[in-house]
Amino acid sequence: MAGDEKQVRKRNVEKTDSKNGKKAKAVNGTKKGGKDEKPSAFLVWMLVVAVVAVWGTVVVVKLELVDYKGIIARITERGVEPEISYGEVPVAEKLPEEELKKAEEVIPEAKKEAPPAEEKGKVKKVKESMAKSKKKDLITNSEDKKIRKKLDEADKLVDEGDYDAALKKYDSLLDIFPDSPRALFGRAQAEDKVAEKWKSNEWLQTCIDTYGKVPTQRNCPKELKKQALLRQANRLSFYGKSRQAVKTIGRLNELVPGQPDILNQLGVSYLMVGNNKAAKKIFSEVLQIKPEDGFAKVHLGFILKSETRYDEAIPLLREGIETEEEGTIDGRFFFHLGDALYRMGEPEEAKEWYKNGADRGLFASMYQRSLYNEPNLRAQPFWKPQDGGNNFIRAVQRLELNWKIIRDEGLKNMDAEKGVFIPEEENLKNTGDWKQFTLFQRGKKQETNCNRAPQTCAIISNIKEATGCTRGQIKYSIMQPGTHVWPHTGPTNCRLRMHLGLVIPKNGTRLRVADDIKTWEEGKVIIFDDSFEHEVWQEADSYRMILIIDMWHPDLSANQKKTLSPI
Repeated sequence: MAGDEKQVRKRNVEKTDSKNGKKAKAVNGTKKGGKDEKPSAFLVWMLVVAVVAVWGTVVVVKLELVDYKGIIARITERGVEPEISYGEVPVAEKLPEEELKKAEEVIPEAKKEAPPAEEKGKVKKVKESMAKSKKKDLITNSEDKKIRKKLDEADKLVDEGDYDAALKKYDSLLDIFPDSPRALFGRAQAEDKVAEKWKSNEWLQTCIDTYGKVPTQRNCPKELKKQALLRQANRLSFYGKSRQAVKTIGRLNELVPGQPDILNQLGVSYLMVGNNKAAKKIFSEVLQIKPEDGFAKVHLGFILKSETRYDEAIPLLREGIETEEEGTIDGRFFFHLGDALYRMGEPEEAKEWYKNGADRGLFASMYQRSLYNEPNLRAQPFWKPQDGGNNFIRAVQRLELNWKIIRDEGLKNMDAEKGVFIPEEENLKNTGDWKQFTLFQRGKKQETNCNRAPQTCAIISNIKEATGCTRGQIKYSIMQPGTHVWPHTGPTNCRLRMHLGLVIPKNGTRLRVADDIKTWEEGKVIIFDDSFEHEVWQEADSYRMILIIDMWHPDLSANQKKTLSPI
């Protein structure tokens, strides 16, 4: 210890202050009396302050005073707390510029560390919890506030998926508080979840009924009435009861008039029942109240496009999609915006929107834009019979073997006076004359028409993948010279389409599918996937007749074919 103290004394020599010329006292490890004593607390702490200043200001000082680390270590060993006192502070001497730069490399500027991800997650959860609590405040009346904790506990059970426990909790609350609007609404939500879980129509109807009772509860908050009726209307539409859904939204609109979100739902309900005129009026009303409403814009644009008012539809669809509001990023709106642009002579912008939709995952690709799809089905524009397997091979053989019989029955029914060939009804034609004569529709035989072509219906009746295709048709198609069919896609990827050539002019007829172009031959079958964009030109000098046969996609399972909804 004595040797250490000698070293300390040797290093702590007097140093002249560079600014004021005063002498700073050397630090000693002993008192005047020669006994061991704690070092000057003031100088020790001033040295620590100087070190901190070096890091904060990147000014490096020459410290030749004391071995402060050693002193602090000895103080700590002795268990003595440094005393804080005030006095003169030695002024630090700055280093030359070159040495300063070197020091900056050694002592980097302190950076504020970002809070760890775990802390951010906690903050986010707290904010979400506060927002959720505020929303629940809006649906909780004064009486329900007294049982708020128990209601929240029951709601949490629903969120966690414990629907049985939640139902029991709500029932126990309703036994004691039968007029509680929130308890009844919570029960409706639990019933709703059970219906979804078990795909039960019985539970679905139960939750619909319960939602309908919530607004009748005493002192039911307006926001809760709104939520209950909106969900009731949604469930009614899902159940196929669209007209009842319209009535429910109408009831809500009377309760809370002039609210854009409610009016938008009313407009959608009218569209669901095919009342485009009423829907158009509602969406127009929304845009008077809220001109920037993207949801109303895309739906009004959709309606105007169906009326072939493309110049009015395009800006509404475009602006509505660009808002990216909930409900606007939908394949249908991209589909119809692109189609309208094509028809207005803007194919390049149309392709941009199709690519945009594909990039967002709304379409399988820029060319394959069907909207009612099943996953994991092979996709290519044109197919060969062997690509589809034995069912396709046998179907093609049967059709090509009997093509003349099929042709002759078609010709017999071309008489305009009989009126069995009717104009194409999907507004796909740009110019010319295109008519069809349907034998099977959505898997159902059209008896009257098959009586007019009995041999043809007998031939195709053995092709079960075609006659049982609920997402397809079997029909004659006649196209007169000068006809052009707009680029378009079929509604689903669940079928493949066959064209059997019956009467084909030598020149001037073309079929484009994606980037490939083919023509027809009499007595031969072309197979293509009509979920890809396709286009037709009939520029010959006489009519063209084919038979169209849709068959289930070969990659579909038997269960899929049985359960897919008709289109």
